[in-house]
Amino acid sequence: MTSYMTGSEAFTREHQQMDSAPQAAWADKYRGATIEDLDPPQALSVSPDSPISAALMAAYERDYTHLTVISAQRSLLGYLSIPRLKELIQSGAVKDSDPVSAAMQRFNRKRGIYKVITMETPLEELEEFFESETGANGDKREKHPFAVVTDAARKFVLGVATKADLEEFVKRRP
Repeated sequence: MTSYMTGSEAFTREHQQMDSAPQAAWADKYRGATIEDLDPPQALSVSPDSPISAALMAAYERDYTHLTVISAQRSLLGYLSIPRLKELIQSGAVKDSDPVSAAMQRFNRKRGIYKVITMETPLEELEEFFESETGANGDKREKHPFAVVTDAARKFVLGVATKADLEEFVKRRP
């Protein structure tokens, strides 16, 4: 008896054979889930002019490890890593009264190539983003500890997803 596949089944089978083993394992782990399924909390954004003490207080109140830094025009400038900020304060590199801009990590806009991560991004792509040591343009980069979730046009910051969010999702899912 002859068996026929639909076009989508043939496409899926062909791409499964091309994919690397880790990506196939990730797809099995997440079973089609997207970032929306993580239900990430809304991003907490601070101004680069805000005092570090206010940013720390806001992060502690919400139990956040990363805050996005936005300009008055609401454009994304960078982020503030709370663990890194604690190290900077302990070493004396910054003080609580300093502005956030003294401790924030700026996004390099000159490269111009970004991995856009939206609520519709599959979780296997998010894990690949966290684990990859190569940027969207093929350059070597450090692994990312978090991802800024935006709309497709990158006009609005919708949330922040971390590797810990992925791990928690896998634990919760049967």
